[in-house]
Amino acid sequence: MYKELEKFKVSNSFTFTTEDSLEQVCNAPEAGAGVFVVYAVGDEKELIMVGSTGTVQNDGTLKSKNGGLYDKIVNGHQFAKTGRKYSWPAQMKLEGISTLEVVWYETYNADVKGIPTAVEGQVLQNFLDENAKLPKWNVAF
Repeated sequence: MYKELEKFKVSNSFTFTTEDSLEQVCNAPEAGAGVFVVYAVGDEKELIMVGSTGTVQNDGTLKSKNGGLYDKIVNGHQFAKTGRKYSWPAQMKLEGISTLEVVWYETYNADVKGIPTAVEGQVLQNFLDENAKLPKWNVAF
C-alpha cells in the first residue's frame, strides 16, 4: 500500500471478476469523495490504475458528483465512451485478467482534508518514480 494512503481511515476494498456485476460488488460510498486504486490479481498483485472523484472549492467545501466514489467506479468512462461496469470486463478478457481488487479511500471528510486529485497525483507520481511510467490503465495525468 502507498504510504500517502495510510492516513485515510474510511477505506474498504472489493474484488471483481468478469462474472460479477460491478454494481453489486462495489462497496464504495455513494456520498464519499476520494481515491480508488485498482490491482490486477494473479500470481502477483499489479497496480494497474488510480482514479479519484470530488473537487474542493476555494471556500474549503467539497463538490462531489451525485453517486460519489461508487458512481465513479461503476459508471465512470474508461477505454470507451462507456461505463466501467461494461468496459472493465471486456478489457479484463482482452488482457487475460481474472480478478481485480479495488481499494477505495475517502480522502475528504470531517476528519481529513486530502484533495482527491492531489492524493491521486501523489500516488501516480510515486508509481512513476518507481516504474518510469504510469499504471497501464491510466492513459494520462
